[in-house]
Parts: sequence; structure tokens; C-alpha cells
Amino acid sequence: QVQLVESGGGLVQPGGSLRLSCAASGRIFNFNVMAWYRQAPGKQRELVATVSRGGSTNYADSVKGRFTISRDSAKNTMYLQMNSLKPEDTAVYYCNFYPTGIAWGQGTQVTVSS
Repeated sequence: QVQLVESGGGLVQPGGSLRLSCAASGRIFNFNVMAWYRQAPGKQRELVATVSRGGSTNYADSVKGRFTISRDSAKNTMYLQMNSLKPEDTAVYYCNFYPTGIAWGQGTQVTVSS
């Protein structure tokens, strides 16, 4: 059974940085693309960034140039480096596979506030 566990969230001031991690376990070799999503209060969950097994990446326009997605296949771990954070980045961040995912985990809360 495949499981994904997010970590690394927290409270940060505008302009600050955070690095999120997503630890994967189980038979994940069938999944090529991994992704970060986020859901802000009162809004639908949205796709933030994707990374393929080969390292190809894509980003939502709202985070392009500020966020960097990466994965370490040897460690079965995916990361999201978030720089120049803005209050509108405040959300619960989730990792999953793309486009077809598994059950959502609990996510990790990111709050950007002064």
C-alpha cells in the first residue's frame, strides 16, 4: 500500500522561506509524476507544481520563480523549496501523484503572516 506523508510546514513572515518534504512508502514505482497541491481556506485544492521521475518540472504561474520542486528517488522523497513567501501562499500543502493520485494525507500547514 502506498503512503505519502507531508512535513515541514510552519509559520513564516512574508518574504521568508520554507522547505516541505513528502516521504513516500510502498510500491510507488508505477507512478511517474509526483505533485504538490495546496488548499487555502474557503478555496478549492489547486495544483502547485509537478516533477517527473526524470526530473521534468512544471509550476503554477502564481509560484513560478519562487518555488522549486525536486525529488530524491533513492530516498523516495519529494521536496518543495518555497522562497519569497507571500500571505496568499497560506494554505494546507499536500503531496500526491499526478494526474491520478491516491487518498489524500493530512497535509502540512503553511502560514505566511507578519
